[in-house]
Amino acid sequence: MPSPMTFSAAFVRTPDGWSGAEVDLDAAEIVDDFGDAVQESLGLAGDELALLCVEVEDEWFAIVRYRGDDEPRVFLSDAQAGLTDPLGELFAEFAGVAPDKDTPDLGVRPAGDFELLSDLGVSKEELLELSMEEGVHPADILSVIAERLAFADELDRLR
Repeated sequence: MPSPMTFSAAFVRTPDGWSGAEVDLDAAEIVDDFGDAVQESLGLAGDELALLCVEVEDEWFAIVRYRGDDEPRVFLSDAQAGLTDPLGELFAEFAGVAPDKDTPDLGVRPAGDFELLSDLGVSKEELLELSMEEGVHPADILSVIAERLAFADELDRLR
């Protein structure tokens, strides 16, 4: 089975707006590798706010929020992501959930920190509503979020 198409990019908020860079997560073996890849891709120096956005074809997306030495905060659109590929497994672990292998058709179950974007303009309710909307692809959901947070142009440029 071919591995699903993955897109991952990180965005840092600067005084001039948001700046983004593609992030290669192919070599990630543990969740700490995500932060290292973000830092390297963006050239982070300190307490900047950075978001890692990952979308896997028509299956799931994840957002990780980094800021200086704070614990990273993660949102995963579907706890079952761990059933689809190794990257999904890492994100499920990061979000603190285990996919239910016995009942893989449970439907979409978001996991992790539902409020990681609340102070930026996307409420917990809105994030959950976007994640659970039938027939909407992860790329479209990330586009809506990027639009709300004002980095849609950077996201489009990297896609």
